[in-house]
Amino acid sequence: MTLFKPGPFAKEPPFKHGQVPRTAVLFCNLGTPDTPSTAGVRRFLREFLSDPRVVEIPRLVWLAILHGIILRVRPAKSAAKYASIWTPEGSPLKVWTEKQAKLLQGWLAQRGHDVQVRYAMRYGSTSIASQLDALKTEGVTRVLILPAYPQYSGTTTASLFDAVYAWAGKVRNLPELRFVNRYHDDPGYIKALAQSISRYWKAHGRPDQLVMSFHGVPERTLHLGDPYHCECFKTARLLAEQLGLTREQFKVTFQSRLGRAKWLQPYTEPTLIAMGQGGVKRVDVVCPGFTSDCLETLEEIAMEGRHAFLTAGGKEFHYIPCLNDDAAWITALCDVAQQHLAGWPTQAVPDAQALAASRAAALALGASQ
Repeated sequence: MTLFKPGPFAKEPPFKHGQVPRTAVLFCNLGTPDTPSTAGVRRFLREFLSDPRVVEIPRLVWLAILHGIILRVRPAKSAAKYASIWTPEGSPLKVWTEKQAKLLQGWLAQRGHDVQVRYAMRYGSTSIASQLDALKTEGVTRVLILPAYPQYSGTTTASLFDAVYAWAGKVRNLPELRFVNRYHDDPGYIKALAQSISRYWKAHGRPDQLVMSFHGVPERTLHLGDPYHCECFKTARLLAEQLGLTREQFKVTFQSRLGRAKWLQPYTEPTLIAMGQGGVKRVDVVCPGFTSDCLETLEEIAMEGRHAFLTAGGKEFHYIPCLNDDAAWITALCDVAQQHLAGWPTQAVPDAQALAASRAAALALGASQ
């Protein structure tokens, strides 16, 4: 008969006295279906739309709508959209996020930081919990959580942190944790955006109007204290200043509405339609809040937005790609990470003799091998 039942905490990985404490950066993005199929999209949407951070209406009401209507109808439609932007390597969001993490590790190594950089997704495969488990197994004792979202929102950034806290609630020996909340006004990030747009204009000419389209959230979140709306407008203002644009030369809009509630305005597609009907000949659209191209940029903007503008009478539509693997962007991301890693011994060379002595002392006191 056992006296103790298994506790609520996960089994700790084997520990070796004298091993070098390691530091890691976990670069986190939203997530993506594993396949552009109805079943794959349904699994992803079920997890994503079940998050109370994403949909803030009474749970029983929402779950009835989600499982009774949305998950029966939406997956097939969304799967067709995902299929239209899928690459041989897989989902563009996953491809770019993974590449950014690898580049970030290289950039940090060039600056002398011996850190492990991994990517994780809030929803779907390569989960935050699985990556934190793997880092712990590798002897990581300090983790910086770095979102791929420059602007803070309870629907994205806070939800990501929820996943970290949920994992932490099941761990006995926690690593030190730090979190980057936002970098919407970081000079390097703004400069990378401006340089990317300027290069595009140098190659393709300039538009009559530049539209900066951010992902939408319900308007009520603004009134409840979410800073996302303000941070989007600050990013847009700083970017316009870098580009030398007057207030009449650009517009800030919000895309990707869900449901019938009022979301942050102006909405992107109606704005593009009004521009086409109003005689604007060329419009360029950039999505500063997305750091990796994905369904919302490649399909919703570059395809659906283009169709809406041209059908309404516009003559020329250009989508300016996300930062993706842009060198200036990775440099800016490295700067943000380095700032938040300050104080952690990421550059110290371990003293082999000191580690060996520490191990010997621990074993002499009866520590396990």
